[in-house]
Amino acid sequence: MFTVSQTSRAWFIDRTRQAREERLVQKERERAAVDIQAHVRSFLCRHRLHRDIRREIDEFLKDDDSGSSKRSALCIFKTARKLLFLFKIKEDNERFEKLCRCILSSMDAENEPKVWYVSLALSKDLTLLWIKQIKSILWYCCEFLEQLKPEILQDSKLITLYLTMLVTFTDASTWKILRGKGESLRPAMNHICANIMGHLNQHGFYSVLRVLLTRGLARSRPCLSKGTLTAAFSLALRPVIAAQFSDNLIRPFLIHILSVPALVTHLSTVTPEPVATVGNAYVSSAKKQRLTVLESHDTLRKFILFLRDADRCHDICENLEGCHTLCLMGNILQLGSLSPQVLEEETDGFVSLLTRMLCYCQKYVSQKKSNLTHWHPVLGWFSQSVDYGLNESMYLITKQLQFLWGVSLIRTFFSDILSKKLLEHQEPAPAQPASPQNVLPVKSLLRRAFQKSASVRNILRPVGGKRVDSAEVQKVCSICVLYQTSLTTLTQIRLQILTGLTYLDDLLPKLWAFICELGPHGGLKLFLECLNNDTEESKQLLAMLMLFCDCSRHLITILDDIEVYEEQISFKLEELVTISSFLNSFVFKMIWDGIVENAKGETLELFQSVHGWLMVLYERDCRRRFAPEDHWLRKDLKPSVLFQELDKDRKRAQLILQYIPHVIPHKNRVLLFRNMVTKEKEKLGLVETSSASPHVTHITIRRSRMLEDGYEQLRQLSQHAMKGVIRVKFVNDLGVDEAGIDQDGVFKEFLEEMIKRVFDPALNLFKTTSGDERLYPSPTSYIHENYLQLFEFVGKMLGKAVYEGIVVDVPFASFFLSQLLGHHHSIFYSSVDELPSLDSEFYKNLTSIKRYDGDIADLGLTLSYDEDVMGQLVCHELIPGGKTIPVTNENKISYIHLMAHFRMHTQIKNQTAALISGFRSIIKPEWIRMFSTPELQRLISGDNAEIDLDDLKKHTIYYGGFHGSHRVIIWLWDILASDFTPEERAMFLKFVTSCSRPPLLGFAYLKPPFSIRCVEVSDDQDTGDTLGSVLRGFFTIRKREPGGRLPTSSTCFNLLKLPNYSKKSVLREKLRYAISMNTGFELS
Repeated sequence: MFTVSQTSRAWFIDRTRQAREERLVQKERERAAVDIQAHVRSFLCRHRLHRDIRREIDEFLKDDDSGSSKRSALCIFKTARKLLFLFKIKEDNERFEKLCRCILSSMDAENEPKVWYVSLALSKDLTLLWIKQIKSILWYCCEFLEQLKPEILQDSKLITLYLTMLVTFTDASTWKILRGKGESLRPAMNHICANIMGHLNQHGFYSVLRVLLTRGLARSRPCLSKGTLTAAFSLALRPVIAAQFSDNLIRPFLIHILSVPALVTHLSTVTPEPVATVGNAYVSSAKKQRLTVLESHDTLRKFILFLRDADRCHDICENLEGCHTLCLMGNILQLGSLSPQVLEEETDGFVSLLTRMLCYCQKYVSQKKSNLTHWHPVLGWFSQSVDYGLNESMYLITKQLQFLWGVSLIRTFFSDILSKKLLEHQEPAPAQPASPQNVLPVKSLLRRAFQKSASVRNILRPVGGKRVDSAEVQKVCSICVLYQTSLTTLTQIRLQILTGLTYLDDLLPKLWAFICELGPHGGLKLFLECLNNDTEESKQLLAMLMLFCDCSRHLITILDDIEVYEEQISFKLEELVTISSFLNSFVFKMIWDGIVENAKGETLELFQSVHGWLMVLYERDCRRRFAPEDHWLRKDLKPSVLFQELDKDRKRAQLILQYIPHVIPHKNRVLLFRNMVTKEKEKLGLVETSSASPHVTHITIRRSRMLEDGYEQLRQLSQHAMKGVIRVKFVNDLGVDEAGIDQDGVFKEFLEEMIKRVFDPALNLFKTTSGDERLYPSPTSYIHENYLQLFEFVGKMLGKAVYEGIVVDVPFASFFLSQLLGHHHSIFYSSVDELPSLDSEFYKNLTSIKRYDGDIADLGLTLSYDEDVMGQLVCHELIPGGKTIPVTNENKISYIHLMAHFRMHTQIKNQTAALISGFRSIIKPEWIRMFSTPELQRLISGDNAEIDLDDLKKHTIYYGGFHGSHRVIIWLWDILASDFTPEERAMFLKFVTSCSRPPLLGFAYLKPPFSIRCVEVSDDQDTGDTLGSVLRGFFTIRKREPGGRLPTSSTCFNLLKLPNYSKKSVLREKLRYAISMNTGFELS
């Protein structure tokens, strides 16, 4: 009867479970409702309580604002407790502000101890509570300071209020309760203040001040008032002084306060003046103590002693990172400039801490842009994060860093060197009048100067004797390391540093004297030994050499010729001779001993520094000689040995050729150049061999349109074809082909005539310089159609002449040859130095501006250049908007360089680039880099030495019956040697070869070879040599007397056509007349 099915049982259990769950849910709902009601009642109760409390606080503060009566300190204390009990920053900021004003107002009351808020500290029952309360209030002040923006006027007032709170309650000196009988309480009150200060420091007080100072000062126009700044700095310094400069407080002070951008600069501008704020009495007095407090506590010395420890310095830098490390360094440098006495006494520590800071930054300085680098206006590409908020104050930071290379600091650092006197010649010879006997050749003058040099100064050769481990040497080395590190770290202001280091004229000569005294023997040997030693001492010595080279190179680069050669600023010419000899040997040894091959890092930087200084001196000597003849050659380097090593592809030989080719005699380099050309011709298949003949390009040229036909037919040729054999057939004015076979001679005549025409100034492709009339591209050549293609064609023709060894009489301006060599791309290139080669008068006028003592603005110049272009006055702006920018004493040096650069580069930039492009399509740039500017001119136009008649005679070929012992030939050589002047001999050479200068390697390299042919008839009747004419010439048999005929020439074959004269006097007369009238240049 009671049995149920299995299904009914399951249903019953499930229903029972559901009912139980429903009961539990209901209970949870009832409990939750009770909790919610309790929370709501609690919230409403708290809200009512808070509202009532805030109402009480507002009523209290409102009554206080009305100033009806002074409130007791106890009332303020109770009100403050209420506010702190429910304090919320966003909701109660105005109440907190009023409370602070109420507290400060109570502190200003006169003779009312019960009103003074601080009086509660004396109550036994309230002391601890009061201390806890003031700590909370002051920390809330700090939190507000961290959020406020000083550029906003209202926030600025609040900043002043909260700083005044902090100033008032962290130092008992202004508390009125301590006056009179209360003086006995001072120790206890000071202890309370120290306790409060410690509490703030633990919670990050310095971080708050750093945010405030950075926000107010790291901008183009600081927005912190002088009083606010002084109060903030005084607050920062207060715990450090109280703790007697303990390491634990110096560290956060340096990290957070002294790393604020240009803080010391801003502090130094603060002057005592009343500030209309609460607590102004303290702030005003604090201003007066601003710098004296630093001096009275010897603050800088303590910072130096702390930071000279390597670990502590590294810790500071790691916390700051590079950007803010620079800020700290700038502030320390400015403090140093204000305390010269401390610097003199603590030079070693000061130098070491600055070096460590720079070394830390240097680790993150990168040479190029990448995904991991950021741009910094002083450091360049930097692999740490960059605080771009500092950019606005970077100008002031840079000004602080400039103290490092300012005159004052340099005099302090290098006092040991600068105090020494260079031994000058005591009895200078009396000046002699300029008589013809006194006008000696340059070579003689240089020899005399070099011989006399030892008596002029004692620093012209290494003397040795000073121990490198002595304290004096170590000090100078460490200072040089500092400046060398600054050059490689502060990459964007490198030129400023170099300019500062070269400001004192006697520093570099005395540093060179110091270098010469180092080691047992001095000079080269010591530094070469340092290269093979990896010791710290060796690195410091090499850093000193690098610094000397970098600074000297910079100095010589910015000095003009008058300052170097006449005024001899810093270095005497004889000193430059000795220094260049040292540098030449040092660089050669570095290369030849294999040091440069695998050089990296510091060694490579050293090589670049020494080599850069050497090349600046060498190029200066090439422009205007100061060194003796053969000064730059290495006598211990045999050209044959070098060429053997080049054939074996030895790296050191290639480096010699790349870096210091001038150590090889010029003629050997020319020979090497010709060998390079020959090897390329063989490689390209341009040389006749037994198995193959080179491809020949044939062109037909109308004499009446030589330039046009040559341009049209040759400009389309490929580079390979231009370097190959080109045969020319001339067509005369009647349209008939001229007779003759071109075996290089006709092409030579064509090339010479082409070059003669395109370089004619009348064509206006090229222009001549004033004075020596040398050629350079004409700025107005753009009037020609396709003028750039024309210049490229000219470059190819010039390159072809050099490629084939054909000398052409085309004198180029020195500055243009420098551009052809690529010198103008060097960072050491100075347009002003090359300007005399363009216009010496213009150069004198420009340099007179540099020396002008008055106000340049009075001259009415602007950064522009007015030029008469084909009858119209055209104004060229040297920089954008230059015609509206006046030239002043501040920018006059820039004006000089801009003007020189414009005249020699900007005006002819396109023309020069086109010509160089054409030239380099034939001549590889590396082939001519081994030549200086004058040497390149000699490569193009032949040797400027006197003609070697013996060499010419040795390589002469005779035709038409003439021979070396023929009477007419003997007369000819005798006339050239004895009767002709050097000028007439040059005219004779030009008459025969079209160039007045001999080939660089001698007449053996004249192509075609020089030849003399006996002729019986005039050129138009000449059919060439026959058996009869040869026999008559050989036996001096004349068909008729040739007395009325002149010698003629075929310059395309370098051939002299000489009649068989019967008298020597007739030959002399006719030859002299022929070369003076230039009757040659006829085609045979």
